[in-house]
Amino acid sequence: MTHNNDLEKANFKVLMEGDGTDRMQERLDVIDVFLGTEEHITLEQMLDLLKERGHDFETVFVAQCMNRMVELGFAQKKQFEGQPIRYEHRHLGRHHDHLICTKCGKIVEFADEEIERRQLEVAARYGFHMLQHRMDVYGLCSECLSKRQRFLPLAAVKPGERVAIREITGGRTRRARLASMGLRPGSIIEVIANSGQGRIILGHEHTRLAIGRGVAEVIMVALDQEDQV
Repeated sequence: MTHNNDLEKANFKVLMEGDGTDRMQERLDVIDVFLGTEEHITLEQMLDLLKERGHDFETVFVAQCMNRMVELGFAQKKQFEGQPIRYEHRHLGRHHDHLICTKCGKIVEFADEEIERRQLEVAARYGFHMLQHRMDVYGLCSECLSKRQRFLPLAAVKPGERVAIREITGGRTRRARLASMGLRPGSIIEVIANSGQGRIILGHEHTRLAIGRGVAEVIMVALDQEDQV
């Protein structure tokens, strides 16, 4: 990987010299530090890495360098849901997708030839010539999943999660009203919207439902087992 990074750095220098860019050595220092990490790095993290290597560059200059690396094809700028802009090394001829943990923010790269083949087949089926694609899968990493409570109130479930109702506490009237809506132990539901305030929007079978936050606190759920396979 070090040899490849040296080639990338030399390639970057040639392209930058063609532009007549100033502060060439400092720009080479930035790309050298960037190529030394394969993480999905924020601008702030990049500044910290540079300082660890003895460089104290101004934020605007580093941001310009990062954006120039994106323009020249040495880096890719990524915006994952709920996270700041991140930069990752763009390896020519290689494609990968991402798994993103919505709890801790962990990002895992993966490549699957079967997925790539199926995407080409689907595109061809519709007479579509695919130029590029991106797949980001949001969920919980194994570490966060292991720390999660076995049961939790529906009010604590994040949008996009599918859960199974395990228990409904409270009086008979409340349970009967929820049952009339199709919500009973064993029901599989998807949380569509949960802002942390006001009503929660659910998807159950082919129906969207709205329930109050107080009611959602007494509905105990667990992750849908099919989503954990």
